Amino acid sequence: MAALEMPVAKTPPAGERGTRSSIIEDETSVTDVVLAAMEEAENPRLREIMSALVRHLHAFAREVRLTEEEFDLGIDFLNRIGQATNDTHNEGILFSDVLGFSTLVCLLNNGTAGATETASALLGPFWRMNSPRTENGGSILRSETPGPALFVNARIVDPQGRGLAGVEVDVWQASPVGLYENQDDTQADMNLRGKFTTDAEGWFRFRSIRPAGYPVPTDGPAGDLLRAQRRHPFRPAHLHFLAFRQGYKTLITQVFVDDDDHLKTDVVFGVTGHLIGDFRRNETGSPPAPDVTGPWYTLDYTFVMEPGEARLPKPPIK
Repeated sequence: MAALEMPVAKTPPAGERGTRSSIIEDETSVTDVVLAAMEEAENPRLREIMSALVRHLHAFAREVRLTEEEFDLGIDFLNRIGQATNDTHNEGILFSDVLGFSTLVCLLNNGTAGATETASALLGPFWRMNSPRTENGGSILRSETPGPALFVNARIVDPQGRGLAGVEVDVWQASPVGLYENQDDTQADMNLRGKFTTDAEGWFRFRSIRPAGYPVPTDGPAGDLLRAQRRHPFRPAHLHFLAFRQGYKTLITQVFVDDDDHLKTDVVFGVTGHLIGDFRRNETGSPPAPDVTGPWYTLDYTFVMEPGEARLPKPPIK
């Protein structure tokens, strides 16, 4: 975002003030007048983005012949998105997600149309910065959370397949009832979250429970839109991962449960073939931990990190 930082407005020299007219002749002249007024922006990227935004926004209004009532409704909708955003919920990210916009931006910025060895996926609205550091092989359950045990064996490698040591990996997921801990008073703070560090061969391992699919929050503007479009609000079950190491592009991704009913209809359009994991159900043999009773699941997965800039995103919630 640094490229878009806007400098403090400067008053133009007296000889330059008032040389360009902003008087509008008719609806066909509005766009050109606005574009001309923004030409003096010093930041070239800001100039490029805002010019494209105005051209496309004006073209949209002309294409649909936007009425004044619809304009008022749209402005109210945007205002309500801001009003519904707080320290524990980011309605702006959610609205972008249900439009598929978050996924599009992700794919545009990760390899050829997003086809990296491990496809990046949208961050989502529930990542928190300070997940508890957890010993490799430890559990991310921090309060009683019923559900089938899940044991994850994951490795992070470079594009040549060499293990990457010292990668910090954030893991987070929803509980089997479909809620993240910040949405659920019955869960301990930071339940089902952890931060791991890969070993010398790039491995990190942890214990959790099999995640469940869940509906995105529908009590705000994004939910109103889904209902108006007769769309369901469900995401397929998944685990979130964020991998960070200097010298490598930060990897933000998800791994989806392969038999979930909503894999093909994810409300936020986040599923790609690369991200469907092999969650294996085990009913015989010795479980990885002596306290496991009943069936348990295992997931083996390899992530690939590409050389590039290591940069953490801004957390959508605290």
